[in-house]
Amino acid sequence: MQKDTAVSQLPVAATGAAGKQMATTDPKPLGNKAKAAIVVRLLLNEGADLPLEDLPDELQGQLIQQMGTMGLVDRDTLSTVIEEFATKLDGIGLAFPKGLAEALSEMDGKISPQTAARLRKEAGVRQAGDPWARLRAMPVNDLVAMAKAESTEVAAVLLSKLDTAKAAEMLGKLPGPLARRITYAVSQTGKVTPDAVDRIGLSLASQLDHKPILAFDDEPGARIGAILNQSAASIRNDMLTGLDETDTDFASTVRKSIFTFAHIPDRVLARDVPKIVKAADPETLVTALAAATDEETAPAAEYLLTNMSNRMADNLREEVQEKGKVKTRDGETAMTEIIAAIRTLEQDGELALITPESGDEEE
Repeated sequence: MQKDTAVSQLPVAATGAAGKQMATTDPKPLGNKAKAAIVVRLLLNEGADLPLEDLPDELQGQLIQQMGTMGLVDRDTLSTVIEEFATKLDGIGLAFPKGLAEALSEMDGKISPQTAARLRKEAGVRQAGDPWARLRAMPVNDLVAMAKAESTEVAAVLLSKLDTAKAAEMLGKLPGPLARRITYAVSQTGKVTPDAVDRIGLSLASQLDHKPILAFDDEPGARIGAILNQSAASIRNDMLTGLDETDTDFASTVRKSIFTFAHIPDRVLARDVPKIVKAADPETLVTALAAATDEETAPAAEYLLTNMSNRMADNLREEVQEKGKVKTRDGETAMTEIIAAIRTLEQDGELALITPESGDEEE
């Protein structure tokens, strides 16, 4: 069995009086640890940035101990090790993550959260990787809630580990007195050890693994609002009346999530109307405008016509007049399709809807 020590020696001179010949000793066989030490040393000499900190602590220790025993390595041994290393690299087809923890990290976002949580619980592993990378990726509002729940000292470490811009945003959303206490606590973190910072990061990140997995991505009000958006006006009004009688606050939340044809003047910027006209099916747009004759929808139709080119508006008015009266069901279907086109433009970043809370147009 080969020993994991480098024992290759430089040529040893055997000198005589008249200028004697050089003799070399045959290099002794190297173990895998010694070969790894040689490769790492060579790469560092060439200026490579090796993420050795990602290795387990035990392997980092073994590497350092091995490098401390190596001494000198001759050129032939170096060439042999590098050639073997290159050959192994060329032979690699795929590299899979090591262990279940790393596999779960690799598949994060590609498998269901329920499956990931079950596997992690069954194996008793936490998500692998730098805990601070996970924390820095969290939304600012979640970081604010975390800081409020932790001690001032822990919150100070959290603030210090964030990117400057995100830390400033987080500080601005904290209550004034708490923000001042955390800011002062940062001045006391000068002697905090890396181990302590790592333990704090692991503790905070573990809270993410223990958060319950929700069955629905959207809030209840948003889900009901989306359903009522696709419902007939009579059904929508009846449901909202019933919600008003049962739970006024929830009814208010649902109303904020509802966006119908009648809401266009309040939710759509005038400058975005031409985008809507271009995205909508022409026949559908004519049908929707022709059906918008009551006191709720007529202002929306006029708003659209007013904020497009005069030529386009005149053409649409002529087509609406030729269309005549449309069936209620056909009109509601057309209006719903116009709203769907607006939502698609919003999702694509082509326009931004005015929020019901503000009531003001964006400049």
